[in-house]
Amino acid sequence: MQLADTDAFRKHVPANIVPGALAARDALVALRDHASLDWTFVSPPAKREAGERTGEYRLGQDDLLMDGDEPAGISVADLAVAIVDELERPAHVGKRFTVAREGLSTGTLR
Repeated sequence: MQLADTDAFRKHVPANIVPGALAARDALVALRDHASLDWTFVSPPAKREAGERTGEYRLGQDDLLMDGDEPAGISVADLAVAIVDELERPAHVGKRFTVAREGLSTGTLR
């Protein structure tokens, strides 16, 4: 089960966001079914906000990155840095990854 499939997700996410999240999940499933493709899928963290670019972030894969008991976030600028870093130095070909600002939980720091 994925977060998008839970009642908690639907309770905390605006209704207009749910269809996009479900479509992204379905796209990921379709990509995983095509082993002949070179693909990378970024799942942004639960919270994105305006903020300064620090160039520092942590990476995850299939689990929601957390800051303690709260879903982690990242500035839009640092999310862009993480995506460009992946383009320049592919580390997740054929995989999904997520990214969040440095925080209280685990994740690979970049």
